[in-house]
Amino acid sequence: MALSRVLVVSALAAAPALASSAQFANFDAETEGFKGESFLSSGITFFDANNVSGFYPDGQPFNPEDNGTDLIVENALFAANDFPDFLSAKNALTFGRAFIPGDNVSLGALATASMTTGAAVSGVDFDMVYYENGPWGGIEVILEALSGGSVVGSTSFIVAGSDPDGRDNPAGIHMSLSGFEFDTARISARLNGEYTTIRALIDNVSFVPAPGALAMLGLAGIGLRRRR
Repeated sequence: MALSRVLVVSALAAAPALASSAQFANFDAETEGFKGESFLSSGITFFDANNVSGFYPDGQPFNPEDNGTDLIVENALFAANDFPDFLSAKNALTFGRAFIPGDNVSLGALATASMTTGAAVSGVDFDMVYYENGPWGGIEVILEALSGGSVVGSTSFIVAGSDPDGRDNPAGIHMSLSGFEFDTARISARLNGEYTTIRALIDNVSFVPAPGALAMLGLAGIGLRRRR
C-alpha cells in the first residue's frame, strides 16, 4: 500500500510541471541545411511543406515539385539583427528548394506547412518574417488549428500592398491561436480562394499542452493505486 501512495503522489506532482512547460522550438541548436520532408525539433514535428498545387501571384500554376517540399534550417543572423522582435539569433525555419549558407538568408517559398507535438494542445504561437508589397500584396496568410484532421479554429491576416509592380520589403508578425484543444497547426497562403505562395521564415514556435492531458495523467495515477 505504501508503494501505491508513492506512485500516486509522483504522478499527480508531475501535472503542474507539465502545465507550466510549453514545447518550444527556435532552431538555434540545429545545423543549417535541408531537413527533408519531415523534421523534428525540440519535440515539435514539422511536415507537409508545400504539398499542394495552386497559382503564383502572377497567375502561373505550380505543383509541389515547383516549390519544393523540404524543410530547411537557415542561418538567419542578419535577418535576426534587423528583426529582433521576430527572430532569435541565429537560426529560423524556411521551406522549399534552396538556402544560402552562412549568416545571410533566403526566405523560401511557403504555400503550406504543418506542425504538431503528437498530442493534444490548447495553444500555438510563432513569429514570422515575410515579404509584403510588390507581388505579395493581398495574399491571405491563414493559421488553422486541426483536431483529428478537421479545422476547429483559425486566424489570418492580409499581406500589405496595393501595387503589384512596386518593390517588396520584409516585415514581421506574431501569429497565435489558443483557448481550445487541437492536435495540429497548419499555415497556408491563399489568393482568390486558391493556394499561392509567400516568402517566409518561421521562428520561436511554441505549443501549450492541453489541460485534458494533465487530467489523464492524474487519472492514470489514481487507477494505479486502485489496481494495487
